Amino acid sequence: MTHVTGNAPEGTPNWLDIGVPDLDRARTFYGTLLGWQFQDAGAEAGHYNMCNLRGEPVAGMMQNPEGEPDVFWWSVYFAADDCDALVKRATDGGGEVVVAPMDVMDLGRMAVLRDPQGAHFGLWQGRSHFGSRIVNVPGSFVWNELVTRDSAAAGEFYKAVFGYELEPMPGDMDYTVLKRAGDGRYIGGILGGSEIVLGGGDRPASSWTTYFAVDDADEAVRRVRAGGGTVDSEPQDTPYGRSADVRDPFGVPLHVMKPAQEPQS
Repeated sequence: MTHVTGNAPEGTPNWLDIGVPDLDRARTFYGTLLGWQFQDAGAEAGHYNMCNLRGEPVAGMMQNPEGEPDVFWWSVYFAADDCDALVKRATDGGGEVVVAPMDVMDLGRMAVLRDPQGAHFGLWQGRSHFGSRIVNVPGSFVWNELVTRDSAAAGEFYKAVFGYELEPMPGDMDYTVLKRAGDGRYIGGILGGSEIVLGGGDRPASSWTTYFAVDDADEAVRRVRAGGGTVDSEPQDTPYGRSADVRDPFGVPLHVMKPAQEPQS
């Protein structure tokens, strides 16, 4: 288990959240699947819900505002030492601003961007809230992956923004591992030559997707189906663990995975 007690180094995935059309249904689904408890931050925060594991926040959830596009996904945020500076670096590299840098009470400073291939991602500069306090154990995220048609262009963009090292995996699969600047820690990957259909919509797009660790991938798939979700691929063994591609009741893609061993943070 990795217990996060301060701001992660820049470029590290450090938070997840999702907007859904039915908050009660989402809480039931994810609470059953991942063992989360939920804490409503109140009207001042738009009834943003903290998804807690062992009493610690690991993700966020909110009701989609009326009139918002009927497309949903898990948003991945990356640690920022200076949110505004990273926004400029991203736009200089061809990215677009979706939500301009803004302070979130005393919790931190955030922005949401769209990369040149169309994938959304967030920046989080933590203050009193560091992001996900627990990672790499069942009920928390264990890996984040960009699915895109143009992996080379995507890799160069994220390298320019975060300073990542790019490590192509050997073999026939178009897959590049992202290594954090400075210490070379693995923090995510890019799967190229693919597209994904986001939940609630029918348009293909580049998108970040998340692997959530579970104790038993087969049991997790059963819970997905019982909770009204769907399964895109049945559990299968890989060198990294046993995983399955699933969707929640709103069509949002995610992965459930029993890691082969405890991954690096």
